[in-house]
Order: sequence, then structure tokens, then C-alpha cells
Amino acid sequence: MTPYVEMSQEELLKEKVALEKEYQEVKKKGLKLDMSRGKPAAAQLDISMEMMDVLNSKTNLKGEEGVDCRNYGILDGIKEAKQLLADMMEVEPGNVIIYGNSSLNVMYDTVSRAMTHGVLGSTPWAKLDKVKFLCPVPGYDRHFAITEYFGIEMINVPMTPEGPDMDVVEKLVKEDESIKGIWCVPKYSNPQGITFSDECVRRFAKLEPAAKDFRIYWDNAYCIHHLYDENQDHLIEILGECERAGKPDMVYKFCSTSKICFPGSGVAAIVASKANLDEIRKQLTIQTIGHDKVNQLRHVRYFKDLAGMEEHMKKQAAILRPKFEAVLEILEQELGGKGIGSWIAPKGGYFISFEALDGCAKKIVELCKDAGVIMTNAGATYPYGIDPHDSNIRIAPSFPTPEELTVTAKLFVLCVKLVSVNKILESK
Repeated sequence: MTPYVEMSQEELLKEKVALEKEYQEVKKKGLKLDMSRGKPAAAQLDISMEMMDVLNSKTNLKGEEGVDCRNYGILDGIKEAKQLLADMMEVEPGNVIIYGNSSLNVMYDTVSRAMTHGVLGSTPWAKLDKVKFLCPVPGYDRHFAITEYFGIEMINVPMTPEGPDMDVVEKLVKEDESIKGIWCVPKYSNPQGITFSDECVRRFAKLEPAAKDFRIYWDNAYCIHHLYDENQDHLIEILGECERAGKPDMVYKFCSTSKICFPGSGVAAIVASKANLDEIRKQLTIQTIGHDKVNQLRHVRYFKDLAGMEEHMKKQAAILRPKFEAVLEILEQELGGKGIGSWIAPKGGYFISFEALDGCAKKIVELCKDAGVIMTNAGATYPYGIDPHDSNIRIAPSFPTPEELTVTAKLFVLCVKLVSVNKILESK
């Protein structure tokens, strides 16, 4: 297949005419499809419906420790829920606090607490002249939204196939005391699907930050979200690495069951050192009497243990895997060898990250929208919504039906071709 950049102007103009004709034909179909967010499809939600039958009006709602889960009490989560999520996160239950339904809420609270009350006795961030965060890019838009909301300056750090560029991270945190944190999605990252290498994780644990209140915000959202039973990525556990490096307080680790069972009705948790958790509990005693213990009990009675969760996730993978493979196959068939885009085939997570030619992402997303398919906004994977190359587009294959996904993917590659041809013609 001849790369577009090697085509003559005459060949490119001919290709442009054909692509524009095809695009106009697609527009006439009046599509109304949404591939903008990583929402589970109805079929994924259906496999969790038996969770609704675990508890009823005749169920004994006392936990393992005899606590009535219908009533007040147990600030940081029932014992069996701590055990379940501790096993999922590869830590001890004593390092876990169970929250409500959303890990995003936990991350927001963690930043907010640092702003108003500081971290382990440090000056509250709101009283400092400048507070900065490192942001591996492309990354998760909702992470960036939290730090932007609090007026925290965000600094881009390039992602590599091994994880964030640790040379950059190490240099910046060592030199600048105003850098207080770094956002990370360390396994099947959003949006690239990259899992941090062992060396990358160990370098994180050995960071020498100038700020004593620097924290690694380790959002392990996709820790058991594999697409394949055998071909899986492995991530070494960060809290243990930090402890071995003599820096047990340097990491906050977040998780939830939102994309395991019911988004919005899951169970979230934070994992951290004893000192960090003791500080968090002080806030929780003011903030809440306790989170939803009935929901915690429901999760434990349904999944029973980590093996139960892993078996459940195989059912999720059976639904997601064909969707990912369908998109990747269309990308390869239509764009492979054309030199107008690149992508990573992830082994898990929820997204496929596409890199278009510089200056093309916004126009591609715009053309998709005009033809009836909503994609994630170009630039969303960068702080402030500004992709300096205007090249990254996040593809979310989970929500559309397989039939819709094929239509959507074919429209997407059509828009990539059309925008790329115009871009190359402008440069000739």
C-alpha cells in the first residue's frame, strides 16, 4: 500500500475526490452514534444482574464481625470488603479504606484535603504561591479536570511504551518543590493501554522529590481488566515498592468496581500507608458516618473472593475483546501502510489511542460529528484540552453494539483519510 506522502499531487487529488464522495454518502445515512466515553454496554451490565438477587428482605445483613450493615458505623469499610479490594489491589486489608461508589470522588477528596489542610502536617496547598502537578500525556481527562478546578498548574510529561518518561519525572520533582503530585493510570493506561514496566514502577518508588508532601496519584482503574485469558500485562505493586525504598507515604492508590459490575453503583477504595490513612480517617469522621455497607456486603456476597471477580471479568472480556479486535482490524486494513496514523493494540482497559498526523485530530473529530458519530473531543487527553500536536484521538469501543462499531470505525478511518489527504496537499 502506497503511503499518502509518496503519492503524486494528481494521485492525491483523485483520492480526495473519491473520499469526499464516500463521505457525503455516509452523511446521508443520518447516523446517530456515540463513541465518546468508555461506558460499558448493556450486555456488560446484564452479566452482573444476579448481584441484585444476592440480598433481599429476608437476608441476614450482618457482616463477618457481627455489624448490622443496615445501620450506622464502620467508618472505613466492613472487614470482608476490605479483604476483597485488598486482594484485587495486591495489598494488606490494613492499607485499605473503603469509600462510596466512585474512585474519582476519592481522588477529588484527596486533592481537596491537601488544598485545605495540607498533607501530613505540611502547609495547605491553598496557602502556597504555586502548586504544580505532573501529567503523563496523553492521559485521563477527568484527572486533569480535578487539578484544573483547584487552579493547580499542570505540566505535560511524555508517555513512552514503558510508562511516563522517568528521566523527565525524576528531574522535575527533584528540582521543583512546588510539584506536589503526578497522575498515573499504571495498568492499561487511559487512553493508550500501556502498562508501566517494572523498572518504571521502581523508579517511581525511588523518586527524590523536593516537596515532602509530594504524592504519586496511582489510579489503578484497570487492574483486572484484561482482554485475554493468557496474553496479559503484569504490573508490580507500587505501595510495597515504596515501602522497600523507605518511602511508604509517597503513594495514594485508587480503585473501584465501577467497570467490573455497575458503574455508579460500585465500591471504591484508597490504598496508602498507615500514616496517610490515619490522616484520611480524621477527615472522614467529619465528612461521613460511613459509606454504603449494604452495597459493600452485596459485592462480597456476589463475588465471594478475588477468584470470583476474575471469573466475572472473563465474561466482561468476552464481550469487549471482539469489539477491540474489530476496530483494530479496520484500522489495519484501511490505514496500515498509509503513513497517516498509528495506534497501540492494548491487552486490556477500555480505550484505543490513535495518533493522527499533526494538526489533524480536531478536524477528524469534527468530520465524524458532522456525519453523526460523536468521538471524545480532540485535546481531551491533554491538560487544559490542549494537545500541542493536535494529533491524539481516544477511541472508546465498549458502548456501541458490534454492528454500530463497524459502521463507526469505518467512518472514522474515512475521516482520517480525508483530513490527511487535505493536510498533505496543503504541504505540497
